[in-house]
Amino acid sequence: MTKKLINIRNAAAALLLFAASTGCDKIKDFGTTNVNPAATTTPIVGALLTNAEAGMGGFAANTLGGLYCQYFSETQYTDASLYSSNQANFAGTYSGTLYDLQNIILQNPGNNMIAVSRILKAYIYSSITDRWNDIPYSQSLQGFVPGYDKQVDIYKGLLKELKESVAQFDGASSISGDIIFSGDAAKWKKTANSLRMILALRLSKKYPGAADYAATEFKDAFGNASGHITSNADNFSLVYPGGTFKNPWFATYDGRKDYAESKTFTDLTAGLGDARANAFGGNSAAASSTQGFPYGLLRSDAVSFEGTNSNSWARILKASFRAETSPVAIISASQVALAKAEAAERGWLAPLTTTDAEAFYKAGIDLSFEQWGAGSASGYYGVGAAANYTTGAGVAVIGTNSYNSIPATSSATTASKLDRIALQRYVATYPDGTQGWAEWRRSGIPNVKPTAFATNSSKQIPLRMVYGQSEYSLNPAGVAQGAASLTGGDIMDAKVWWQQ
Repeated sequence: MTKKLINIRNAAAALLLFAASTGCDKIKDFGTTNVNPAATTTPIVGALLTNAEAGMGGFAANTLGGLYCQYFSETQYTDASLYSSNQANFAGTYSGTLYDLQNIILQNPGNNMIAVSRILKAYIYSSITDRWNDIPYSQSLQGFVPGYDKQVDIYKGLLKELKESVAQFDGASSISGDIIFSGDAAKWKKTANSLRMILALRLSKKYPGAADYAATEFKDAFGNASGHITSNADNFSLVYPGGTFKNPWFATYDGRKDYAESKTFTDLTAGLGDARANAFGGNSAAASSTQGFPYGLLRSDAVSFEGTNSNSWARILKASFRAETSPVAIISASQVALAKAEAAERGWLAPLTTTDAEAFYKAGIDLSFEQWGAGSASGYYGVGAAANYTTGAGVAVIGTNSYNSIPATSSATTASKLDRIALQRYVATYPDGTQGWAEWRRSGIPNVKPTAFATNSSKQIPLRMVYGQSEYSLNPAGVAQGAASLTGGDIMDAKVWWQQ
């Protein structure tokens, strides 16, 4: 009897966790739809969308993933970069942003609102599964304790959602509360196709062939008549109004200085002669800084280095790129172009285009330089500063450098080209720790080393997040399903499915 009562309590708590809305009080600085749907019997869908979109920048400002892929260093409390336990809960994202988006869909406000909600849900689910592996998906947000889905099924579901969302847009229904694209359905469709391409490419280890599932999905998204992101003007970005809603990187340094651009990353950009370095980091005086903070130090050594170099070490981004009102790019034209470069090199795009991998590669670099104000950018073929960069020894399709061990040959192999593309994807994704960590796990590029002071048992860089305690308390059957899919169980060293 006691056991049954405990199970009832757990189920009731889980119902609240997965079905409760968070309300929309906080949206006032993002628009005029300042209505709290918790106080009404019919939710205001525009307010729900604004509320959901307002938090999207946080997914692209993930410091833990950035520590693991060594974009960042910790300057005082170094436990995370020494690989202490990373057990964390994702339930708040379900009961908050995901439920808001699901609530929009349930209100059936029109095709366009539903399609936008589906795209945002797909992005959020991809971020969660990339960090934890199996998660609640097909049964989530339905008012009962959900089972866990396999990551393979989640990815196939997300790719299906994105394809269907593009087709769902119509020319009649409106999009209210949209603070990202102001109701521009064409840009939302480009975003969906771009995300679909990026997610398909993440499955390259599981489906490597040009006729396999991943290539088929990538090619279908690439060739979709609605297009994809090809210019920085179409970037999937969130622009902050300041005040209550500040750029998350600004907030990181608002009275604190716990994170820095890591020396691993500044050494990489210096070795490549990368002009973007002047935007990637800034010192305490708001000037550019390329003095990286040593990675993975013991606390005493980190505090000592910080005290000696407090005014000069590089904060994450130069201050002008992390002002209160600075935008956060969630999916950029550069990321998409470099994804196309990899797909083309893998043979996935024939016969849809005659553009070769090198042209897409140079386009991606050029677009990234433009995004960060690092030199003139014109067209897709590396004009101006980016043109000189793409011919450098560490960047050109052939040649060698110490970061990805590409051999110096007169005829670069496909493997070496893929490594070079992967390196530029890693650089162009900075400072998005979620995506940087995912791309490093998939490609192994760059060849970053774990800290010598690692405190975890394996002494290796963590490969996933450990399921949070609330999952074990409220959904023990589901989390047991998730742990059973992992080699070694629910541990940081287990590879997510697409990395295996």
